[in-house]
Amino acid sequence: MSASRGAVPPGAVSSSAGVNRKWAILLAVGVGTFMGALDGSIVNTILPIMRQEFNAGITTIEWVVTIYLLTVGGLLLTFGRLGDLRGNKPVYLSGFGLFILGSLLCGRSPSTGWLIGARTLQGLGAAMLAANSPAILTKGFPAQERGQALGIQSMMTYLGLTVGPSLGGWLAASFGWRSVFYVNVPVGLLALLLGAVFIPREPLPEVRERFDLPGAALFSLGLIVLLYGLSVGPAWGWGSTNVVVLFGGAAALLGAFLWVERRAVSPMVDLSLFRRRTFSVATISAVLNYIALFGVVFLMPFYLIQGRGLSPAQAGLVMTAYPAVMALAAPVSGALSDRIGSRLLSSLGMGLMGVGLLLLARLQPDTAFLRVAASLGVVGLGTGIFISPNSSALMGSAPRDRQGIAAGILATARSTGMVIGVGVAGAIFASLTAAAAVSPPDPAWFQAINVAFLAMTGVAFAGCAIAALRQG
Repeated sequence: MSASRGAVPPGAVSSSAGVNRKWAILLAVGVGTFMGALDGSIVNTILPIMRQEFNAGITTIEWVVTIYLLTVGGLLLTFGRLGDLRGNKPVYLSGFGLFILGSLLCGRSPSTGWLIGARTLQGLGAAMLAANSPAILTKGFPAQERGQALGIQSMMTYLGLTVGPSLGGWLAASFGWRSVFYVNVPVGLLALLLGAVFIPREPLPEVRERFDLPGAALFSLGLIVLLYGLSVGPAWGWGSTNVVVLFGGAAALLGAFLWVERRAVSPMVDLSLFRRRTFSVATISAVLNYIALFGVVFLMPFYLIQGRGLSPAQAGLVMTAYPAVMALAAPVSGALSDRIGSRLLSSLGMGLMGVGLLLLARLQPDTAFLRVAASLGVVGLGTGIFISPNSSALMGSAPRDRQGIAAGILATARSTGMVIGVGVAGAIFASLTAAAAVSPPDPAWFQAINVAFLAMTGVAFAGCAIAALRQG
């Protein structure tokens, strides 16, 4: 059969039976994506309860979240590359096994040390899942449906983020905090079964490349040190000796990584990918999008709870506006990008996000909560429009035998942007409030939040301009 719009690349589904198979693949990956997003948002709601039970300090209990984020962020590229070399399916399914085991151990934790160790195991599994799921979808769907598939996957992410806080609170109140981890077990087993049955096992490359262990070690350690420095910078002070040493160490490790990669026979990261304009622009745009988005995630609870006096449950309800709108917009935008390309939608999405952030930068002590929710909805709409076309463009610009590493780079851009967004927004807000020694209801306190939102606005509009540079 000659190549046509309906043709699919080797290894992807193509027959009428394959039409059903590709949606089964999406279901399998979607359930796993939902579980990962749910776990990422659900645990934060029970930190105070775990702290009380274990009689732990705030800095200790924070590691329950921090170690997970550092493990995931530092190992995404490693597991993406491993998926290219050993097959995405076995790495993906192994990730489920580790995640389920980690969840069981979290639920059985007798101490904070045990819990932090179990969260590390969870992070290993989550990194294996996140680094391979976009590659599995990209290979399982024809190019003209890739945006739609990635859009539905994004929708599952936002549904998990939306449901997580309220579900976590209900489970903890009804069955105890350990149930928050145990709920991952049946969901994970279902996703593992679906993946084992429906995700096709691809033939391995004829030319077997070696895994670049030195490159993987240098990159993982360098990124973990960088992310840790970014996470503690606001608390320790950006100019403190410890933070400067962390950043210097990260620069040295990542510099050594680049030196090794240029000389490796089978490098972990194919640096030539970044010579493709669409790939590099999509990567930079993704980082900027997550910086701006997680600036909002960090700042809004301060505004709603500390500034406006809402309870955590009430604040969570207001903040549901942006992931709910994202969940609605992402699949529509993804399907549309299959028809008109990614450049217009990606630029429009980042531009709308900037408008939403500009509205948030005008929040006052008496702003109506409906207007706050509407402003968050604009941010969510922009992000939902941006994410799917941008992800589709990035994955589509990478060769088939580099889909795993492309997925790893996409996930690493997300993790890095998240940490930078929280760090930068926190640093601006903390420095302005500390310098003026203000607190609510002082107008200067709200002005500090406005300035931080303005900084995120600049990031979003910069992302809009960069997104417009891509091809197609």
